[in-house]
Parts: sequence; structure tokens; C-alpha cells
Amino acid sequence: MIVVVDGRFTAVNETVSQVISNFEVAMPMQVSQIVSALEPSATLAMAGKAKELAAAGRKVYDFSVGEPDFTTPRHICEAAHAAMLAGHTHYTVASGIPELKRAVAKNYQKRTGLEYAPAQVVISNGAKHSIHNVFAALCDPGDEVIIPAPYWVSYAELVKLTGAKPVTLETPEANDFKLTPAQLRAAITPRTKMLLICSPSNPTGSVYTPQELGALADVVLERNLLVLSDEIYEHLVYGNHKFVSFPTVRAGLSERTIVVNGVSKSYAMTGWRIGWTLSPANVAKAMGDLQSQETSNPCSISQYAAVAALEGPQQCVSDMLREFAKRRDFVRSRLAKIPGVSCPEMGGAFYAFVNIKQHLGRSYNGMNCENSAQWCLALLEQQSVGTVMGSAFGAEGYVRMSYAASMADLETGLERIAAFIASAQ
Repeated sequence: MIVVVDGRFTAVNETVSQVISNFEVAMPMQVSQIVSALEPSATLAMAGKAKELAAAGRKVYDFSVGEPDFTTPRHICEAAHAAMLAGHTHYTVASGIPELKRAVAKNYQKRTGLEYAPAQVVISNGAKHSIHNVFAALCDPGDEVIIPAPYWVSYAELVKLTGAKPVTLETPEANDFKLTPAQLRAAITPRTKMLLICSPSNPTGSVYTPQELGALADVVLERNLLVLSDEIYEHLVYGNHKFVSFPTVRAGLSERTIVVNGVSKSYAMTGWRIGWTLSPANVAKAMGDLQSQETSNPCSISQYAAVAALEGPQQCVSDMLREFAKRRDFVRSRLAKIPGVSCPEMGGAFYAFVNIKQHLGRSYNGMNCENSAQWCLALLEQQSVGTVMGSAFGAEGYVRMSYAASMADLETGLERIAAFIASAQ
């Protein structure tokens, strides 16, 4: 057999497997340091474990993934079908079709009063991709991005991919997990480039008031910071809470804020992978150029479906919100009956962020649980209930459970959580 080793032809009598083995030793393929340092998504990891148990025949109550359990509304699916039949199955402009850009800009102006040109909108493969575009377009190695904790699991990792540094600031449960102006001001250094804010919040469900956002905005303007405002849960707000888009609270903020949003949560379209940004024109162009090299356009069919979502009837959003509100109220009341746990009011999104600190350092049917990761794993293995460890969100001692699940599953799942806690020694 003739093989190439170190650029030379060499005759050998080894088997194919031996040749491959020798080649791997001679030419090791090493993953980059940046990618090697990334933490895998804890939410997807726990969801994967839950699916393994389900595949083995167990009934699993999976509250780990942040995904509406509703199907995409029919009129949106019909729009996608019509787009396919109309031949919209080819490449589009890398930054998105004009129809969707116009729909996004018009929808945002209608809700907030702020006007963006379609050229200031970039359509991406989901809001996570949009967030990556923002960091990649604006952050240089050594820059710092301030992220209040608890935070969504991907924020810090996406910052790291650019060579920038995530600076996480712990926010206390007593303050509803909200960042204060004093905390923000104290954390700013000469390297601080950007503040990331998410309201309503994943994982806590906290919703900043207009006054709270305004106080943070004053620091932003004073210290000349950029802001990434993740507004993906804007339509999922309960009770007396009110969603406010960050650039609307002070004049001049739109010039330094990038708004991230999408159709995944409000329209039950997680699998369609459509998110977007609204930003200053030069930043939008840079992100569009970046995307043209990385992924090209988002799915053409999904883009036309997203147009139907934004421009079509909105009753589906109201119906889903009403159901989420019922589940939220039930989860709050049931958690309140479980000894030794606490959970702030969930003003928005569809998560409960539960304090389990009193239940760590204990044994559950022979499994010692010193931290939230061990606790979640034991709960899944013993009671078939999937949650996500708080450590993944920068808040050890907590767990996140999604109530984007049927009421029947929530009722049974919470009973199992109570039984699991009662079993501790």
C-alpha cells in the first residue's frame, strides 16, 4: 500500500486501520483554544439527557428547554407553503428579504414609536445568531461586555468567541435579579465596550420598569457604552408588568443600542430559526457583510413565514399569552407550598428561577447533591423531571424550570419535585 506521510510517498504493508492510526498520531488535529474553552449549552445538555430517558421508555416531565409547546399557528404555516409553491426556494439577500425587513421595522415603530429604515434591519438564523453577529461586529479582543447574572447560558460564550471578555455582575434575588446603576457604574473600566440587558429575562422572568431602564440608560450615556438589548420575550409579560424597549427610555439611545428580537417565542416558531437586529446603519451593514461570509441568508421559506407572523392576525399571540399566564400562576402557587424553596415573581417569559439553597448538601436516595448540577441530575434520574442547574446561568443554588409545558405535566412534575425534596436526608 502507498500512503503519504509528511508529504512523502511511502510503501507499507500495514492494514488500513493501522495506516489511519499512524496518520492520526503523525498529524494530530487539535481544536482551537477559543472553541476548546467554550462551555456546552447546559439547557441542551439537560434536554438531551431527558430525551435519552424518554427513548428508554420512561415518561419524562421535561421543563429544561425554553421552547413554547404550542404548534406554529396555521396561517403562518400556510404562508410558508404558499412561499414554496410560489418558488421562493432560492437564495435571498444575505441579510434578509426586503419584505421581512420592512415588516420588522414597521412592527417596531408601531409598538415603540421609534423609526428604523429597512436597511437597519438584519435577519439572521435565530436570535442566537443575531447576538453572535452583534458581538462579532462590535467587539475586539480585550474588550469587556458587562452581563448581569443570572444570564442566558449562551451570552458569555458568544462573547468569548470574539476574544472579548464577559464581565458578569451578580444581582441579588432580593432585588428581583435586576442590575442597579451603582453596580453598573462600579463595573465599568477603560476596556468596557458594551452592556447586555435582557428584559423580560431568561432565566428569571424579571421585567425592568421604565424607571429602572432609564436609570441604567443614564449611566450608559454618561460613560459612552454600547448596549445589546435582548427583547425576544417582549410579548410574554404578565399582570401589571409592562415591556419597554431599551432605546425608547432616553433620547440618543438608538444610536448606541442594538435591539435583538425574533419570532421564536411569541409565535411558537423556534424551529423556523428567524431572528433579527435593529441597529445604526453602519453596524447593520457590518453584520450583513459578516453574515454573507458566514451563513448567507436565513431559510427563505422561514422568512416569508415570519412576514405572515408579523403582519397577520395577532390573536394567536394573545391566546398563547393567556395560557402561559395560567401556567405561571399555577407554578407560583405550587412552588409556594414546597418547604425551603423561594421564587421571585415571574413578570415575563416562561421560566421559574427557583432557590434551592436549603436543599443542597443533602442526600437523595443515596445521591449526594452538593451543587445545583448534581441536584438537577438526581431529580431527573429519580423523578424523571428535567430542569437546568442555576450554575449554568451564573447563579449557583438555583434551578430553572420552564412552564412552557401542559398543565397536566406541570401538575405532575411539581408533585414529583415536592416528593424529591421530601426524600432528602
